[in-house]
Amino acid sequence: MATFVNYQSSRIVELMDAREDQRDAEWLKDALQQAVMLELSTLPPYLCALWSIEDQESAVAQAISRVVFDEMSHLGLAGNLLTTIGGMPRLADAQTAPKYPGPLPGGVRPDLTVFLSGLTKDSLDLFSRIEEPDDPVTEESSRHTSIGAFYSAIGEAFRQHPQLITGTRQIRRLMSHHGEGNDVLEITWLAGVEKAIGIIKEQGEGTAASPENPHPGEQGELAHFYVFRELFHGRKLIRTSQNPDRWEFLGDAIPMPAVLPMGKVPAGGWEAGGLPAPDDETRHRLVEVNLQYSQMLKFLEEAWEATTTATMQSRLAAAVTRMRMLLEPSQLLMQRALPDGSGETYGPEFRYVEP
Repeated sequence: MATFVNYQSSRIVELMDAREDQRDAEWLKDALQQAVMLELSTLPPYLCALWSIEDQESAVAQAISRVVFDEMSHLGLAGNLLTTIGGMPRLADAQTAPKYPGPLPGGVRPDLTVFLSGLTKDSLDLFSRIEEPDDPVTEESSRHTSIGAFYSAIGEAFRQHPQLITGTRQIRRLMSHHGEGNDVLEITWLAGVEKAIGIIKEQGEGTAASPENPHPGEQGELAHFYVFRELFHGRKLIRTSQNPDRWEFLGDAIPMPAVLPMGKVPAGGWEAGGLPAPDDETRHRLVEVNLQYSQMLKFLEEAWEATTTATMQSRLAAAVTRMRMLLEPSQLLMQRALPDGSGETYGPEFRYVEP
């Protein structure tokens, strides 16, 4: 029987302090619930940046879009890692759903405050710090324990307790048109655990030897940290001619695209941010996006809770539909000026509300 993880259980920083002999089934369930929330927390800021780009076919938009598809698959894999040991992902909860601006779930990278805004240099710097490896092949690093290190600890716990893997309640979704590394596959044995964790870590951080994504949708695709650093610097990352093992941002220019000037969503949402109240049309769009987002999370939960393959697939399809329905009202919000004369616009809040 699937068990429900206590949302008030250990934060990631506390989980990482546990001795290896204490990393049992309950430790894994706690850790994987935190991993699910981590993967979820990256989607709203990345989507706001992506949807703010006026030309959605531009190279920059396509690069961020590939990252978003990766993160969607990571959320699916993290959920499958939890359900294969008898846990159940909890996403639809107003108390624990990610809030913006705010920290990453679990206390990982406590120096970061994650915010929602259009695409800017500030947002690109934030995104790369979220994805930063412990030892990047470039010289930039803030030297905090990475998300990848957390997943490494999860992998080691699975290796210590392979008997916990049951293959129950596994979502399966093939996304091969975005690259095989984006497929959400059933996890029924230890090799599947190793593959899932490898994909999550290496798509985000690359490897110790290379910034390239070992599970790409197209040849030469970089891991997320380096994608965002390229866009931040406005230059392609290339090997230096003097040292082929050294990588620097000295390649072709990457111009920032034209964007809709979405401002930073204030704590508590636009109506709590000290601005004049939005007009009825804007308020309607804000409510619409929050409801669609909340329904998406609820359908995802129900997909993992389903007892038949048909129900699981129908709930998953409903979640995907709700995600697609977020685009139009979000971009309409980004075309509505804030009433403070700043020249910036509204944008989605991604607040969980009871559907």
